[in-house]
Amino acid sequence: MTILQDVVDNINYIGAIAVFLIGLRIVVVHSNMIKRIMGLNIMGTGVFLFFVSIGNVTGGMAPIVDPNAPGVTYINPLPSVMILTGIVVVVSVTVYSLSLVIRIFETYGTIDQEELSQMARRNHHNDR
Repeated sequence: MTILQDVVDNINYIGAIAVFLIGLRIVVVHSNMIKRIMGLNIMGTGVFLFFVSIGNVTGGMAPIVDPNAPGVTYINPLPSVMILTGIVVVVSVTVYSLSLVIRIFETYGTIDQEELSQMARRNHHNDR
């Protein structure tokens, strides 16, 4: 029964790792660039869930100091700050990546990385 209790107690960490691994699988398996960008976003969500899990304190209060409540356990605000920074980074990378995908599609007519690699190999062999 202790293994089951350990799983239940750490379900948020297990969920964060599972979400991250799902995103990693999408990035590794698919050759469509938009699907890969979606995989990166899913990986970022897994990291955010992990940070939220780290910042949680059972029975903790928001970190607003109340002089009338001595001995209170406060929740660590640092993971929340890191999540806000991470969201900005993930959104910026997504926007930049999608703009590059648009330019690649306009130039080559495809967003499949395997097709682009084949085009590059053909061009490399034709240049010799």
